[in-house]
Amino acid sequence: MAAVNLLQNMQLNITIFHPAIFVLLGIPGLEAYHTWLSVPLSLMYVTAVFGNSILIAVIITERNLHEPMYFFLSMLAITDILLSTTTVPKALAIFWLQAHSIAFDACVTQVFFVHTMFVGESAILLAMAFDRFVAICAPLRYTTVLTRRTVGRIALAIVIRSVCIIFPVIFLLKRLPFCRTNIVPHSYCEHIGVARLACADITVNIWYGFSVPIVMVIIDVVLIAVSYSLILQAVFRLPSQDARHKALSTCGSHLCVILMFYVPSFFTLLTHRFGRNIPRHVHILLANLYVVVPPMLNPIVYGVKTKQIREGIAHWLLDIKTQCCSPVLD
Repeated sequence: MAAVNLLQNMQLNITIFHPAIFVLLGIPGLEAYHTWLSVPLSLMYVTAVFGNSILIAVIITERNLHEPMYFFLSMLAITDILLSTTTVPKALAIFWLQAHSIAFDACVTQVFFVHTMFVGESAILLAMAFDRFVAICAPLRYTTVLTRRTVGRIALAIVIRSVCIIFPVIFLLKRLPFCRTNIVPHSYCEHIGVARLACADITVNIWYGFSVPIVMVIIDVVLIAVSYSLILQAVFRLPSQDARHKALSTCGSHLCVILMFYVPSFFTLLTHRFGRNIPRHVHILLANLYVVVPPMLNPIVYGVKTKQIREGIAHWLLDIKTQCCSPVLD
């Protein structure tokens, strides 16, 4: 009996391993089109980073944009840059350089940042909805409710909540033994995709990975919906049509960003969970678009629909032009 147990342990030690690297395939089934897919992906990524960087710079340099709404918008821009930068450069390295390998720790780090940015962005959108609720439903109390200290505490709470929700995922992945393969059929690492390579029970990973972050995001969606229902009630009680139009225009850009974030994310989640007949390469292509399209469109939407940001960008560019073209005095 002891000999049998020893033999089983030896076999277990031989078959179970924690791989030093994983191999990312990119988009399985579309390998022949990787180069072509990399062109729009790289253009969208550059646009996202460039647009959000300009947005952050304008909000920092323009004093009239030093308000809670624009502070939360700068947080959203930072989150978008981190989300796309965590995933897109590695995908482009796969498409262009055939750099398929990724270290195990780097893969886990990528999982952490991808999911943390997702939960964090949802919380930021909730904070922005609360800002609009106070601005429209209680405008006389806006400066007393959303003080700098309160805004700082909200920002800190967003960061702490996002990290605390996703941090257990690191331990859930590191505890797993891998004995089948180290090939990940994706262009970046995500929690359940990596966990499915393990040769152990991943029930905890599945329940935690799907339930906890999604429940938090659903709570955010419900609170945003409640906020905007109260906002719309307050708007339609305004006496003049001009006042109603002005109030709605201040919320229009935020509503567009909310839809661009939640509609693709829930569509991707539902098709990944229940769309068994949808080809795998469609799921992965949607996942790649999700991490780059909303970050690319967010600064464009705010730049087009928000007058203060348009004026801030024009003033910022004028200052740069003036500094560059001014004569150098001896």
